[in-house]
Amino acid sequence: MFNKILIANRGEIAVTIIRACRDLGIRTVAVFSEPDRLALHAQLADERICIGPAASRDSYLNAQAILTACTITGAEAIHPGFGFLSENAAFARMCEKCGITFIGPRPETIEQMGDKATARKTATAAGVPVVPGSTGIIDSLSDALRAAEEIGYPIMIKASAGGGGRGMRIAVDSEELPAMLATAKAEARACFGDDRVYLERFLKNPRHVEVQLLADQHGRVVHLGD
Repeated sequence: MFNKILIANRGEIAVTIIRACRDLGIRTVAVFSEPDRLALHAQLADERICIGPAASRDSYLNAQAILTACTITGAEAIHPGFGFLSENAAFARMCEKCGITFIGPRPETIEQMGDKATARKTATAAGVPVVPGSTGIIDSLSDALRAAEEIGYPIMIKASAGGGGRGMRIAVDSEELPAMLATAKAEARACFGDDRVYLERFLKNPRHVEVQLLADQHGRVVHLGD
């Protein structure tokens, strides 16, 4: 059991983690950007430390600042929450090298499944059905237009490093695609520090089925409902 963990996130997810840690008797460190100084998560944590200015790339996506905060406060582990650095394999590997526990998947697992374009390839190779989409990252507008014609409109543009619905835009035809592509890439860059995107056919009114799994380092695995 950890004595102290740093929460590399903000908002509702950070508050939820703080409350769970409090129930377990674990001290918490909140990180915050300058405008978030009085945010609820910063007020609830046992300790708090500023990691940079308003822009996410300079604060909540600033791996060096977060690791420095962890060292200064003596936190033994980092909980990334969701979004930001939670699916960043390079950050998980940095934690490993610094002797700090990253509360999440191993870097190798994140590289395989955290990156959505790579996850599509992994699923396809395993024979798992996937929504029709591009075979990899879209490098240019011409690539996007060509892939969209093959897949069929409407098209969903999705951030490869994304999560939480960020970095996603729908283009109903080739006229909309350039603007939607630029917007999705800009949002992905701002939210995840990575503007790579891929395409999938947009499904109207789909059913979302999600399976939640949790495993530790000792071979114990549970799923939602256990």
